Amino acid sequence: MKKIRTTLKFVVLLGLSILLISCETVSYYSQAARGQLEILTSREGIQGLLQDPQLPVELREQFELVLQIREFAALELQLPVADNYSTYVDLGREHVVWNVFAAPEFSTQAVNWCYPIAGCVSYRGYFSESSAEAYARKLEQEGFDVYTGGVDAYSTLGWFDDSLLSSVVNRSAHQLAGLIFHELAHLVVFAPGDTTFNESFATAVEREGIRRWARARGEQQLYLDSEQNLARQAEFVALVSQWRDQFDVLYSSDTSETEMREQKQGLQQTLRVAYEDLKESWSGYDGYDAWFARELNNAQLSTVASYNDLVPAFDRLLQQLKGDLGQFYRRVQELAELPVDEREQQLPNPNLLARETAFQI
Repeated sequence: MKKIRTTLKFVVLLGLSILLISCETVSYYSQAARGQLEILTSREGIQGLLQDPQLPVELREQFELVLQIREFAALELQLPVADNYSTYVDLGREHVVWNVFAAPEFSTQAVNWCYPIAGCVSYRGYFSESSAEAYARKLEQEGFDVYTGGVDAYSTLGWFDDSLLSSVVNRSAHQLAGLIFHELAHLVVFAPGDTTFNESFATAVEREGIRRWARARGEQQLYLDSEQNLARQAEFVALVSQWRDQFDVLYSSDTSETEMREQKQGLQQTLRVAYEDLKESWSGYDGYDAWFARELNNAQLSTVASYNDLVPAFDRLLQQLKGDLGQFYRRVQELAELPVDEREQQLPNPNLLARETAFQI
């Protein structure tokens, strides 16, 4: 019966996508449907895999960890776990999808594409790297700056039970827990088209989840590692955002196109130098080296946004509700149903946040 419901959902979603095709092509939705179907038909139950005596020790430990994370998410975080992350898919490739981003040559404003369910977003996803690259070349020929990046996991927003993918299975404990808490949070509340609201909420749940999980396990280092990663991410976003503003100033000037191209290259090189300066404070951490090794064109710069800007406000709201996650979820759902321009106004002032930041066992 469950398999029938899943099949019906798949058919309905595909039909809806084609009916609302707008400017997208049937071939694009077809590849998306095939990619999702491949994942659905490749799922293997984690409990069953654990019964295999030939299962590698490293994979066994990660599967057991995921089951513990699932249980904690359901019982302690009140997240809608259901059968999510109870199955595993070996993709046989590094990433699950590749997203293509585009921006004009002299603007950091990304091109948007609109989809059923998810709303409008600044990327177009492909389950095949070669297909993503082919579309990227087409956009380049049209004069756009283009950036293609691999994605290791995504949420189907409740249309299907999400699986643990081989692209993320080897992550550290806090990264795996954070991923699962984050993606499950999207099933609680999702406001179509409002990426900052959605990502800030999911990140707030992720951070609170890791804090509670680490405390329950008595693992201070797990929590500290997670906070350090988030701090570095925030510094990376702040750096790129600061320099992106300088690109915007250049593009709004009266400079000729020839001179603008030269200054654009100069800014790209100076940004790389600024990153090297920042990295010196990270004690050798080089997690963003690959990103800075790329072209740093407008499309790439557009992928870095302060999507977590509302996290402090969500933290404040949770504090006001005395940590009651059930009430928190209900209140955020109410906010998601408001018009876009009213949502942030209804959130509490994060400057009033006086939350204890020291970790306690």
